[in-house]
Amino acid sequence: IGITLSARVGLGINPILTYGTDEQKQTFLPDLVAGRALAGFGLTEPDAGSDAGGTRTRAELNGDEWVVNGAKAFITNSGTDITSVVTVTARTGTREGRDGTSKPEISAIMIPSGTKGFDVAPAYDKLGWNISDTHGLSFSDCRVPAENLLGERGEGYKQFLKTLDDGRIAISALALGLITRMREETVEYSKTRQAFGRPIAVNQGVSFQIADLAVMEETARLLTYRAAWLKDEQEAGRASVAQVKQAASIAKLYTSEAAMDATRTATQIFGGNGFMEEYPVARFYRDAKILEIGEGTSEVQRMLIARGLGLPS
Repeated sequence: IGITLSARVGLGINPILTYGTDEQKQTFLPDLVAGRALAGFGLTEPDAGSDAGGTRTRAELNGDEWVVNGAKAFITNSGTDITSVVTVTARTGTREGRDGTSKPEISAIMIPSGTKGFDVAPAYDKLGWNISDTHGLSFSDCRVPAENLLGERGEGYKQFLKTLDDGRIAISALALGLITRMREETVEYSKTRQAFGRPIAVNQGVSFQIADLAVMEETARLLTYRAAWLKDEQEAGRASVAQVKQAASIAKLYTSEAAMDATRTATQIFGGNGFMEEYPVARFYRDAKILEIGEGTSEVQRMLIARGLGLPS
């Protein structure tokens, strides 16, 4: 449920609020803000995940319409009964790069649900996050009005990178909540689970692991709150985009990997019960893995952090 609400705001509403025209805002935001509708954010493709610049979906301007062809993968909130629009990145031409070579021009285009040529594949059968709505999308000569361009032509890649910074802070918050839950579950379970005539919490092999969970939790909280604070400072003109990017990547990297470690620790402390579906840690163990993948993998976060430190790439 958390990712559904987070994606609704961070990936669905924010791009329209930030880059949309008055008309686009009036058309889509009332229902989105009121909770009557959801919106998707179509960046990832079957062959372009972390390499978002490798977008293959194309949009050609034909008169007063964009004609979109291509496919997107793993798109949240894209196939519900109340999904109203999906904003997608697409190649709209080429531009000369700083090195003089030709670079793809990436733009963002809003495609309303039900548009002819816009097809939603069946929901994925996932390891975790099974409540979350996730689909592949395809576009075959899908026509939308030219005014459905979101923001400036050729600026779609930059716009979506900024959106991902916000999304990484949201993922950090989800991971923090998961770590907190694992700490709570293991504290209660270890005090009531008896082994050799006493609670397993008495054993330092257990209590020290739970102490480590508390350290993870507080570290994750500080990193997440700092990234969110810097985002607010940036909007007030008191912090730079680079500061937010670095803080968001650091928070996302640490909290997502800590959440994976926390669920692994909790499952181990629960023992055989941790492997059973009747206990919550089994579900959380499955749910945690995607935190290290979505909104940029751990490897991508390390690359971005290194780049932010001025290291050559």
